Amino acid sequence: MGLFDGKVAIVTGAGRGIGRAHALLLASQGAAVVVNDFGGGMAGEGNDTTPAQSVVDEIVAAGGKGAANHASVSNWAEAEAMITQAVETFGGLDILINNAGILRDRMSFSMDEAEWDSVIDVHLKGHFAPSKFAAAYWRNQFKSTSAPVNAKIVNTASESGLYGNAGQANYAAAKAGIASMTIVMARELERLGVRVNAIAPVARTRLTEATPGAADFMSKKAGQPDTFAPENVSAVVGWLASDLSAGVSGQVMKIQGGLVQVLRGWRPASQSTEAAEWTIDSIDRVAKSLFADQPKTVPPFLPNLGDA
Repeated sequence: MGLFDGKVAIVTGAGRGIGRAHALLLASQGAAVVVNDFGGGMAGEGNDTTPAQSVVDEIVAAGGKGAANHASVSNWAEAEAMITQAVETFGGLDILINNAGILRDRMSFSMDEAEWDSVIDVHLKGHFAPSKFAAAYWRNQFKSTSAPVNAKIVNTASESGLYGNAGQANYAAAKAGIASMTIVMARELERLGVRVNAIAPVARTRLTEATPGAADFMSKKAGQPDTFAPENVSAVVGWLASDLSAGVSGQVMKIQGGLVQVLRGWRPASQSTEAAEWTIDSIDRVAKSLFADQPKTVPPFLPNLGDA
C-alpha cells in the first residue's frame, strides 16, 4: 500500500529538479500524476515538451500512472484546462503542488519591465491560477456532497521572499506574495476540507548551480548523505500532501540539508502607545524606545541557495 494510493496529483514545473523529484515521489507512493512543465529555460525563454514527457516515461516505466501537461501556469485558460485534464484522465484531483518558477535577477535600479513582469507572472500568478481552478473544483465537490474533500495544496515560497535578498526584487516580491496567499487560501478553503501549506526549499538544481559558490556548498560529499539532493526537499512535500500532516494548514516550512524549520511572518517586534493623535514629533519621541532592542537597518541576508 502506497501513501497516495488512489490519489490524483498535479505537480507544476515537474520536468526537472525539485518538481521532478516531487512527481516521482508521489507516483512511487501510488498517486496518478499530471506532470506539468512548459519546458522553458531558467529565465522562462523557449518551450520544450521533452522534460515533462520524460518524467511521465519514468513514472510509467516504474509501473505508475502519469500524464504530461505543457501548460503555461500563468495562463488562465491553460491552468483551468490542466485541472480538467487531471479530472478527466484520472477521475479527480486530490493534490496540487505548485512548483514552477524562473529567475531574472537584477538590481532594482537596473531591472526592466519585462524582467519584473515575467517573474511575477510565472511565480505569483502561476501559483494562483492553478490553485483558483483546483479550489473551484473542490468547492463544487463539497457543495454536491457536503463532505470535506480532504485535498491539499503545497506552494513553493523562498527565504528570499521572507527575508529579502538584494538583486531579487521581482522574485522576492513574488515569493512573499505566495507565502501570504498560502495563509489566505488556507483560511478560505478550510471549511471545504482543503489544507494549504508552503515550503521554502534549498536544494541542488539548475538554478542554484549557476549561483557562485552554491555548487560547492551543496555538492555531495563522499561518504555523507546527499541532503542537498532535490529528493531531500520532496520528503516534506510528501508529508504535507499526505494525511500524516492532518491539522497542519497555513504554514511555511523551510528545508535545507538536514534542517527543517517552521517559518512565521510579520509579527510585532516592539510597540509604543499614545493617548493623543500621532504627530511627527511624537513619533520621533517614541522611536528611541521602539528601536532600543531592534536593528535600525536591514540585517545581512544569508544567501538564498535555491528552490524551484
